[in-house]
Amino acid sequence: MNFESTQEREMIRQTAADVAAEYGPEHWREKERAGEFSEAFWAELADAGFHGLLIPEEYEGAGMGMQEMGLAMETLCAEGCGMAGTWYLVLTAGMAAVGIREYGTAEQKETYLPDIANGKRNFSIGITEPEAGTNTLNVATKAERDGDEFVLNGQKAWITFSDRAENMIIVTRTTPREEVDRGTDGISLFIVDMDDPNIDVSPIEKHGINYSKSCEVFLENVRVPAENILGDEDDGWWVLVDMLNPERIGFAAAGTGIGKLAANTAIEYANEREVFDAPIGSHQGVSFPITKAYAQMETAALMREKAAWRYDQGEECGYETNVAKATAVAAGIEAVKQSMQAFGGWGYATEYDVERWWREINLTRLAPVSQQMAYNHISQQLGFPKSY
Repeated sequence: MNFESTQEREMIRQTAADVAAEYGPEHWREKERAGEFSEAFWAELADAGFHGLLIPEEYEGAGMGMQEMGLAMETLCAEGCGMAGTWYLVLTAGMAAVGIREYGTAEQKETYLPDIANGKRNFSIGITEPEAGTNTLNVATKAERDGDEFVLNGQKAWITFSDRAENMIIVTRTTPREEVDRGTDGISLFIVDMDDPNIDVSPIEKHGINYSKSCEVFLENVRVPAENILGDEDDGWWVLVDMLNPERIGFAAAGTGIGKLAANTAIEYANEREVFDAPIGSHQGVSFPITKAYAQMETAALMREKAAWRYDQGEECGYETNVAKATAVAAGIEAVKQSMQAFGGWGYATEYDVERWWREINLTRLAPVSQQMAYNHISQQLGFPKSY
């Protein structure tokens, strides 16, 4: 790893900061209140080239890696966008772009990658199910072959962008679990057109991030051409794993990005707010908790860089992505918590935004992998016996 900043990375950082300055806290406060998707922000990300960071130049992308994407995400979050800085990029520009780039057919790449890079195509990722939860190997959505097509039936939950996406990459079982030797066998991924009348989407009322809807998705006899399989039939688990590592890197960027946004906002407030004839920031009871969390965020960001570097080099990085995600989220949550404390009662007021960042960052405890499951993976790598 080389810690010397390149011209390209500085350009990404500055561009992300400029975008965040235009779409800052007030924008997201309004979109959250209205429950509206920010079409303008989505388009701005396309103009800035962020949708195409991970897409090869031959498909109108920038041909960069997760190091650059992580930098863009963290900067967008930290400079004013909050969770939106990762949320609007991670599924389409991150997961879908990587899956199609690495495993798509020539026709799939030509069809989808340029549109992703240009912001013309939005993907949702259909993994989670009501009964399976974090155990994706228990996915119950079925795909049964019928000639040159597959017929899909099942239900997904918490599928972000499914109300507006043109396509969904959906995880299914093409061979029942009881008929395979390993749980990872028999899984296939399909690229599905979301305008199919046999797909029903129902938004879920939720605690935060309401500038984007997360939905239940019901599939009843959805017919999909066999050529829409992403990767090989019955071998989709490893395609999914390659898509999940960028997601965890992205959520690590969100953890430190939102935490830094809240901390920097609190530091500014602590310099201005005077109680007992002194700025409240002069009291170590206010400054030290935020400072400690900030130091932890800086350390977590380094692990995210390592995870992203290993991913970009094509090396195994599951351990690093889980460490990065778990530590960034823990540090970011503490930073937002202590920043809210610095504001006192005003930390509970919507006009200062920190309460919204608190709602946003707490999602990262649960997704894309819960903190407990991240620690499960880490503990096994350390040599503890498997616990699940």
